[in-house]
Amino acid sequence: MQPLDTLLREAEVAHGHLCAGQILGVRMAMLGCSLLGIDDPKGADRKRLVTYVEIDRCATDAIGVVTGCRLGKRALKFRDWGKMAATFLDLTTGRAVRIAALETSREKARALHPEIEHKNQQQMLAYRELPDADLFTTEWVRITLHPREMPGYKSPRIACASCGEGINYDREIVRDGATLCLACAFPDTRYYQTLDESEEDTAAPITPLQSLCDH
Repeated sequence: MQPLDTLLREAEVAHGHLCAGQILGVRMAMLGCSLLGIDDPKGADRKRLVTYVEIDRCATDAIGVVTGCRLGKRALKFRDWGKMAATFLDLTTGRAVRIAALETSREKARALHPEIEHKNQQQMLAYRELPDADLFTTEWVRITLHPREMPGYKSPRIACASCGEGINYDREIVRDGATLCLACAFPDTRYYQTLDESEEDTAAPITPLQSLCDH
């Protein structure tokens, strides 16, 4: 495993800045790999690991840097639970460990560095120094990984009978004899709405919220 400082520099480059959430993510992934006995996740052990992340925040980018797991490689699985937590699965042994950030870690950071007023700076320093037991809970878990979720899984590409778009990885739904994509089978669950020609110019800018770089 690369040293903490090296991984933090890589995380900063990948994410665009370094923050407390990045440091937690790096530490979390290092701990997960250590508990599984995976010493070189981006090299010799690169095909052993699948990681489930439970939040789409800074820590997720950091976890990807440490583990080498990527969505495009199908080795990074996202579950939108809003939790600063991740589960690390060793495909060679079937062992899996779930690690979650302790809510008390922020209090530990304040107690360790009360002289630092800025919360993010306080946490950034403390999260480098605090032991794992002050930052995380760990639990051994069982994960049943369906073959279609495995990295490298191949399946026929099927066209949706409604929209005509291709569907990969067995994500089609057969309804009344028609093969449909999930968006057409369950239109109420789509993350987008199709506009007709009269509505195409009605879109308004989306104002971004202020970034909050803590956990």
